[in-house]
Parts: sequence; C-alpha cells; structure tokens
Amino acid sequence: MLQLRFPDDLDAEEFLAEYWQQRPLLMRGALPANIDPVTAEVLAGLACEEEVESRLVLEHGNSPWELRQGPFDEADFAALPDSHWTLLVQDVDKHLESVAQLLKPFDFLPRWRIDDIMASYAADGGSVGPHTDAYDVFLIQTAGQRRWRISSATTTEADLLPDTQLRILDRFEAEQEWLLSPGDMLYLPPGVAHWGVAEGPCITCSVGFRSPSSRELASSWCEQITAQADDDLRYTDPHLDPDQPGGEITPEAVARATDLLAAVLERDSAEQSRWFGSLMTEPKPHLWIEPPARPVSLEDLAGRLDSGERLLRHPYSRLAYARPTERQLVLFADGQAFDAPPALLDAIRQLTLLGPLEEVPHAPWLKVPGGSELLCELFNQGTLIPDDAD
Repeated sequence: MLQLRFPDDLDAEEFLAEYWQQRPLLMRGALPANIDPVTAEVLAGLACEEEVESRLVLEHGNSPWELRQGPFDEADFAALPDSHWTLLVQDVDKHLESVAQLLKPFDFLPRWRIDDIMASYAADGGSVGPHTDAYDVFLIQTAGQRRWRISSATTTEADLLPDTQLRILDRFEAEQEWLLSPGDMLYLPPGVAHWGVAEGPCITCSVGFRSPSSRELASSWCEQITAQADDDLRYTDPHLDPDQPGGEITPEAVARATDLLAAVLERDSAEQSRWFGSLMTEPKPHLWIEPPARPVSLEDLAGRLDSGERLLRHPYSRLAYARPTERQLVLFADGQAFDAPPALLDAIRQLTLLGPLEEVPHAPWLKVPGGSELLCELFNQGTLIPDDAD
C-alpha cells in the first residue's frame, strides 16, 4: 500500500496544523519514483471516450491560448505540434484502478472531500498557463519533469487574461519555483497562483478536493427547503391599523414575513446533516450511476452471495456517513441518504474507504438486523455491483 512520506519528519497532524489551507509545501520523494500509474497512450485512449471529460490546451506563442474539448480521436492527436500543448483528463481514478491507488496515502483527510484525480500529459513546454484554483490540490509528478512557479499575490477577475476561454492570469510574478521529478509532490492551498511548465514530456496527477461555494450551498439548501415547504402556511396580518396608509409596507409587515420565513427555514441538525451528506456525495452529471435493469429481491441477493458472488464498489460511487446523534447512523451513497443500524458502523466505515471496484466484505452486513436490506438497496441503486458486471 502506498504511503505518503512527509519532509523533515513532518507528520500528518503537523501538516494539517501548519500547512493545510494555509501555505504551500514541497514534498520531495513523497511517493515512490516508480509509481507510474498511467501512460500517455492510456490517457489519450480515455480522452477518446464519450463519457470521459477531457481537454486540450495549446499555447500559440503570443496569440491567445486555445482550449479544445473532448472527446478526441486519433486524428486530433496526430495533428498536434511537437511542443507546447497539454492533455487533461478528469476523474481518471474512476476509470483506472492504478490511479485510484494514489488516493490511499490521503486517508488522513476526509475522503468525502476528495473530488477526483485529474491526469495531465504535457509535451515539452506544455502548460495551462498561470492560474489559481478555488480548492486544495496535491500535484503529484508521475513521469518526466515539470517546473512549478508559485505566487502568493492576491488575484481577482480583473487580473485574468481577456479573450480566452481559460482562466489564465494576465500577469504573474513567481516568488518560488521548483523542478519536480517522479515521486515529488507539491501541495497548494486555495488561491495560490501557480504555473507548471513541462521540461520534456511529462505526466502530473492532481488530487483535487470538493469545495462548494456559499452560493452553491445556499442554492442547494433552499432548493431542499422549498421542496418541503408547506404551501398552506401563508403570510397573515391580523390586528391591522385602519389609519395606516394603504400603500406602505410597514416594519411590522416585514417582520411577519421574515418570521414566517424563519419558521420554514428552521431545521434540526439531523436534517442539516442529511442534506449536506447527500450534497457532498452527489455524482457529477457525466458520471451518474445507472441502476441495474432489473432490481433484485433480498432473497435473490442472499442466494447470489451464498453461491460465492462478490460485491464491488462501483467506480463512480461516492460514499460517506454521519452520526447526527448517538443513536443515529446515516449512510450517504451517491446523493442519497439511508438510515442504517448503528451496529453497522464498522462495516460502513470500511465501505466508505474502499477504492473503485474493491470488494465489499458483505458478511458483517448480514449479521446485523436491517443490514441485508440496506445492502440490497445499495445494489439496486447501482452503488454496489456484481463482480461479473460489464
């Protein structure tokens, strides 16, 4: 199993206290130099598939940067210049077990926060330009060398290069720079401007984290509240003053409206937990999981398991759990919340840490009342799949 090697005897606890979301950290030899989880040929093959999100970024000297969206074909790659282009492929961990293994060293961080691993192949001089990200990222060099430059200068929308589809900074003054080789890793907190340029062909795997904005959180929460609101609960205005001018909205009227709104928005912590867990495990639209064509019954699933069939975690699946109270356990699977028997805590904890297509130990589920039923629900949702699934 891969393990992360921190520099200068730094451990995970010190990293979280001193660097996480605070300042960059270069980690020489963080992973073995021979990890090599994906080749350029495999990345190009993925970029030709319809369900895979991919992009090409080309730099044309002094002209604007060019962005091309996948899927691509062999002719697209054959027509590329010898240098100064980059292929980026999202969610490679969902498609390749070798890349998914790169997540194992990050178990000291909340797994539900990890969004994906993006792999980028760059020809010599290839880059996506100086830019910032709104989330934490670990940049793992897996093949070749890439030179990274960073800047702590604060940037705004006004600092972006005009007339391009890419969010590239118009001006960038590097404060630090490093040449990364296979096994080296650079951690960057949100907002740190960075610019990576390939020195010869190279591959970088980027571990990115989900970081919903306040607007996204508010929109999701209000959408849920609106769906649950009682349409019969309406604004009222008893005890009106007959001498009040008819066109005036009084402070008392506004207070009655806001009191009504507060009553609608009021929710307990358990309901808030279910909303947030469902939101953070919701799959991306292009990675939505299709349920099986024919749902199985509890008896059918039990028979299949008795005959030796294995259950695997779907490669696209996102899982997490919460304990809103001492007596409650909620499993979140691909945007859905399931009440679970508290006795399943260890089994659910193990499930949420499995990688794509790793086997789910089903025996503990069958020993707990209600566990078999929940296992069947996860199977019929598509979160769990049989080992013979296409």
